[in-house]
Amino acid sequence: MKLEKVTNVSPGRSRRYHDACGAAHGLDLIGERWALLVIRELMMGPRRFSDLRKDLWGLSANVLTQRLEGLEASGVVQRRKLPPPASVQVYELTEWGYEIKPVFMVLGRWAARSPQHDPSLPISAVSVMQSFETMFDPARARGAVMRLGFALDEDRMVVTVADGRIETRRGEVEGCDVVVRASPPAVVAAAVYGKVPLQALEGEGAMTIEGDRAVFARFIDFFHLPEKAG
Repeated sequence: MKLEKVTNVSPGRSRRYHDACGAAHGLDLIGERWALLVIRELMMGPRRFSDLRKDLWGLSANVLTQRLEGLEASGVVQRRKLPPPASVQVYELTEWGYEIKPVFMVLGRWAARSPQHDPSLPISAVSVMQSFETMFDPARARGAVMRLGFALDEDRMVVTVADGRIETRRGEVEGCDVVVRASPPAVVAAAVYGKVPLQALEGEGAMTIEGDRAVFARFIDFFHLPEKAG
């Protein structure tokens, strides 16, 4: 049987590998520069074009449009219009698109071991929340039951820990055991992963903690970066 060489290119996708391997086809779908980060920013729900642009530093409006078109053509992303009174167009992952989440978690934990990883670079609120699920240590969280709210610039996130599991989602922070307000989101990463003393961050005016401070202090101990690769 003679195989036909595919030469057509979907919108926003300039190259293909022409390889039957599933991993190669996966790169056909999401391998373009910025595509994976666009998917990351949609991992916690629908977002407007302007929201995506704001949290993806260095990405031009033209390239973002191309990546969204390519991901939409691949069936990973879809567009819809929110009902009134919002009446704005948003982008969101399809049901199949969300299935890539475990890949992000494995990739993130693997890459964190790179000696070249620079944690001082900017990081989005969504990325911080996703990192919690990636780096969470169930053994350290044994017996913990807590609900934390994070107000990171305009984003509102809720993190729930119970039964050795962690869940992150968008949501209002009122009623949580503790609410952490920080700007930029990298401040939270500095506290959780860099173990920068909370008093120091508060003293700089970068963070405020409302509610049970002991809850956040214990939460921080659930996360430790893996050793660097030798």
